[in-house]
Amino acid sequence: MDHDSATAKIAIIGLGPRGLGALEALATLSRHADTPLRVDVFDPFPAKGAGPNFDPAESPTCLLNIPFRDIAIGAPAFSRCGNFADWLDRPVDPDSFPPRADLGRYLEARLADLTGLGLLAVTFRHAPVDRVTQVAGGWQLEAGGAAHGPYAEVLLTVGQPAVAPDPQLAAWQDHAGQTGAILTDAYPAHRLTAMAADWTGKTVAIRGMALSAFDILRVLTTGQGGRFEQGRYLASGREPALILPFSLDGKPPYPKPATAALDAGFDPLQAETDAFSAAMATAVNATPDVAEQVITAALVPVIRRLLHAHDAKKDENAIQTWLKAEWSSPGTQERGTPPEILSQGIALAQGHLPPSIGYAVGQVWRKWQNALRASYNSAALAPQTAKTILGFDEGLKRYSYGPPLASSMELRALLDCGLVDLELCADPGINLTQTGWTLSEGTRSALADVMVDGVMDPPDVSRIRAAPIKGLVEAGRIVPLGQDLAAHIAPDGQLWDDKGRLQPGLCLLGRLASGSVIAADSLHDCFGRAADRWAEGVVRRLGGMGAQRASDPAHPLHED
Repeated sequence: MDHDSATAKIAIIGLGPRGLGALEALATLSRHADTPLRVDVFDPFPAKGAGPNFDPAESPTCLLNIPFRDIAIGAPAFSRCGNFADWLDRPVDPDSFPPRADLGRYLEARLADLTGLGLLAVTFRHAPVDRVTQVAGGWQLEAGGAAHGPYAEVLLTVGQPAVAPDPQLAAWQDHAGQTGAILTDAYPAHRLTAMAADWTGKTVAIRGMALSAFDILRVLTTGQGGRFEQGRYLASGREPALILPFSLDGKPPYPKPATAALDAGFDPLQAETDAFSAAMATAVNATPDVAEQVITAALVPVIRRLLHAHDAKKDENAIQTWLKAEWSSPGTQERGTPPEILSQGIALAQGHLPPSIGYAVGQVWRKWQNALRASYNSAALAPQTAKTILGFDEGLKRYSYGPPLASSMELRALLDCGLVDLELCADPGINLTQTGWTLSEGTRSALADVMVDGVMDPPDVSRIRAAPIKGLVEAGRIVPLGQDLAAHIAPDGQLWDDKGRLQPGLCLLGRLASGSVIAADSLHDCFGRAADRWAEGVVRRLGGMGAQRASDPAHPLHED
């Protein structure tokens, strides 16, 4: 704390949606602090509050994977912005999926509203932070060639910093550097759109078939002047000659239900959600085997009821068998070629097929995300239990984090016209050539002139090469919860160090704490209880009354 003034100094490193959520939570509780709060926000990115993922300058081809009807990031009580759909200056279709840039503009407006109201003294510092060190009186930051602080509290909300490439990608980077072959990231998409203007007639491979792949496909098609009409793709003539998406299993994710009415058919009953919450309360304090058993026991009756309601009757043994496979080998239950799985997913999302066990489980799991986070993120899990539950959640993302139905239908239209080929999509062999990459599977092979990387790096703190995270890892101030897990944090975000000690005032929120928290990739998590717990911890450590949150009618009372 700065002892030369009557203020408590706080630093937030990173101001995307999660940093904004933290600022809003702190502003809500600031009147409970014993001293005025002064916040310095460090982020060189110009779109404050939105960050790169929701950059207002991003291509309109990049869509959220959440329809308007499910976007529940209500503004705090003090805000004048209202909800996202109400803030927009146009009517919205509740079943449509908005561009990420639109949401970015809304988040910028929320930040401007917060600062304009003067609830917190906020200073924006545009230099990146190079180093965080502990000093007398708190924490010192080095940014832009100057020292800042000391700060009583430092919060890291840096999203996904740059990491050291995995061996495959490192080899490809060397190859591209030596030969001039084209290797590029998916984002920012507006940069990719400009690059793709020179790829007419080339073959483009896409590494990864998750949500980013759909953005890349739109960049390569509608971003080059083509259009979709009545289930067909009408080419502009400026597209690549061929597009080759691939992944480890080659299976496209399943789209979400097309309408609110279809989606409501997967709503769990309140009693079922209560039973799941009770199961999670047991699971987070249990061994991995017990956690699996109690979560499975909570899922089975819900899935059986929903399948029967959809005339897709499955007995309890079939559901148990599917779930058993999901815990140990997610994704192995689906049968069929990638185009067949794509068509099945479209039919399921349209309600033209009775739901499969997996589709029903995925939709229920999506609707239980708040209950999942509420139990998991407020607990201190044993590493192996954390790894087990986290793996189950990650596997189900092919259903619970699925794309818009329109995106899946666009992929099918591109298959129909021959612009996209999925015959080499399942973990193909990849050889480096003088001009690019050769993908092969069985007797089939194809030469790719361009490789677009659409894979999100895992939150492995040991691979991060960006400051200040790299320095904090090297100093033992950020340590993983366990093998294959990310940073070990307390429920209020405080970091544990390599000696097993909490570091008061040094906190981290977001996907870099995966394992200590779950489902942190969700936009809703940025504005949920994680931000509240951090703000309450700050006020409590500064001697205020953050613990009285529940009795404060001005507090937004976030769910997780």
